[in-house]
Amino acid sequence: MSVDRHGRGFRGPLAWPPVPAMRSRSAQFDELVLDGVENLERRLKRSLDSIEFAVEDVPSTDPPPWEADLALGRAHPAQRGRAARVVLYRRPIESRATEDADLTDLVWEVLAEQVAHVIGIHPDDLED
Repeated sequence: MSVDRHGRGFRGPLAWPPVPAMRSRSAQFDELVLDGVENLERRLKRSLDSIEFAVEDVPSTDPPPWEADLALGRAHPAQRGRAARVVLYRRPIESRATEDADLTDLVWEVLAEQVAHVIGIHPDDLED
């Protein structure tokens, strides 16, 4: 064991045990999305394995002309040889949420809206 310049040695463990408070914001956001997908599967009573889910920090700098506001998420329908894809944008969603509960609700709303678009139902059909 080496000693620091004050002669006290190391003051704590080199690697902390993983605890929820130490997870990054992006890891917490990813977990919210995964929980939302599981919730959608329960509500729809079917698997969503045919849809790819992704989280990106921000949308591309070249948005489609019909998007006037910053996108919170996008749905890309299946095309020949490619699965349908739902993308949520972490930073825009986080910036609109003031509390953790708001973030959970907003992630759910964006996820439900995008999945509904991909599978061809109205987003209100996914509400309680």
